[in-house]
Amino acid sequence: MSLRDWARKGWLLEHETSPDEISSLLDIVDRDIENSQVEALSADWRLNIAYNAALQAATAALAACGYRAARKAHHYRVIQSLKITVGSDPETVARLDRFRKKRNISDYERSGLVSDVEADEMLLLAKQLRHDVREWRLANYPQYLNK
Repeated sequence: MSLRDWARKGWLLEHETSPDEISSLLDIVDRDIENSQVEALSADWRLNIAYNAALQAATAALAACGYRAARKAHHYRVIQSLKITVGSDPETVARLDRFRKKRNISDYERSGLVSDVEADEMLLLAKQLRHDVREWRLANYPQYLNK
């Protein structure tokens, strides 16, 4: 299924992006990767920040393709789009989706659920996605590089 098919289903909206928007999203990725490494923060919060870094990387890729996720199931759609945009393998997408669910529980239902190991795993995943999105953008969407 293509991004165009997703848009026909109402899962995505067409979106015109710019080099500044893509750059700003990737700046958020870098900021959140750095902030998620602050050891004084709880594992719950470190995972949450690293998850946001990964989500913003995926959002940048989706924007480069001319789309943004609709409100309903926004995070889920952005994560799933990685298979189509940057060609992430299904296991990477599944891991990020598991962290999405874990983050939702720790954010809205119960604290202390996330281990340091999980927070570190989410950080590594965010770093990998940052790398993948940057390389993919350079190869496929160089027009979105700031001059």
